Amino acid sequence: MERAETFEELKCWQLAYQLKSGLKIEVIAKIPATEKYELRSQIIRASRSATANIAEGWGRFHYLDSNKFFYNSRGSIAELLDHLIEAKDEGYISIELYLTYRAKILETLKVLNGFIFYLKREHLNSLKK
Repeated sequence: MERAETFEELKCWQLAYQLKSGLKIEVIAKIPATEKYELRSQIIRASRSATANIAEGWGRFHYLDSNKFFYNSRGSIAELLDHLIEAKDEGYISIELYLTYRAKILETLKVLNGFIFYLKREHLNSLKK
């Protein structure tokens, strides 16, 4: 696999970006204004952090340096699941919407984990040379 020309080519970034865009349209609008500086803000910040950390990690050229950003992104994506559970439990979003976004989150995590493991393999192979 050759290095992507931009982080936008990374499947993990694309999925995180789609997740962020969808959450803005389908979830944030359903959370009441009383949660503007709480749950709404937390979802926005975590979704932005997910894409931003992938972009920053891509921009680093050393495995150990870039890897910490991919792990941060993974944490932000997992945080989104927790926020959606809260939104569901509070009755702000339907169970169906929660399940839809839960599946999207898990898929994004799966792809990001695959990318992390790929980079780890490449790093270990480079050490053997």
